[in-house]
Amino acid sequence: MSNLLDGKTIVVMGVANKRSIAWGCAKSLMDNGAKVIITYQNERLRRQLDKLVPEGTEMIECDVAEDANVEKTFQDIQAKFGNIDGVIHAIAYADKETLEGGVIDVKKDGYNLAQDVSAYSLISVSRYASRVMNPQGSIATLTYMGSTRAIPSYNMMGVAKAALEANVRYLASDLGPKKIRVNAISAGAIKTLAVTGIKNHGDLLKESEARTVDGEAVDIHQVGDVATFLMSNLSSGVTGDLIYADKGVHLLA
Repeated sequence: MSNLLDGKTIVVMGVANKRSIAWGCAKSLMDNGAKVIITYQNERLRRQLDKLVPEGTEMIECDVAEDANVEKTFQDIQAKFGNIDGVIHAIAYADKETLEGGVIDVKKDGYNLAQDVSAYSLISVSRYASRVMNPQGSIATLTYMGSTRAIPSYNMMGVAKAALEANVRYLASDLGPKKIRVNAISAGAIKTLAVTGIKNHGDLLKESEARTVDGEAVDIHQVGDVATFLMSNLSSGVTGDLIYADKGVHLLA
């Protein structure tokens, strides 16, 4: 797949550290010739990324909690780099109390926060990114099969991911006339910062690995290669879809 993305500019949102699925995506995109622009939430995360990303990698601040921030981010990106060709949306969040409790105990504020950051943010990002995106552009988000199954301890994140996947379908319909594709990658359970916030995450990781078809867990680079496919012209006929990158775990669940 070398140089599959030559000439393309892709924005990657959600890199936290070297274990992030978003980093696996960014690395694969870079390896395949894309110019990658990484967004970060705040200066604390920027300092962490400075130690991770290759020298010269473009980074720009974006807190998706406010639409105005997202709009300004993509306006600034266009002003500095021109139109973009794709976005990887790898953003999700719920507070500790909401993550640790069952859905029956979720409070309204916790519910709204999880939906806002994990699901609504894709709508906001797609709205403003599409305004500065070239035809044949591509948007991809990250999800998990807890959206359709009651995975132990996944709880409110499963509800948010279900909303996220519905957003993908409607956004794909809305942006189709602009020749922009929208898809989701359902990644297997991987030991990331996000997963460690889930109660009993060790059990989840072990069970997921045991259910892969080859007995080995999927890794961030394999998920990243799926993202590269979705950002490339090879996926021009794929939109509104969900592609599993979990080594078959969803087949056996």
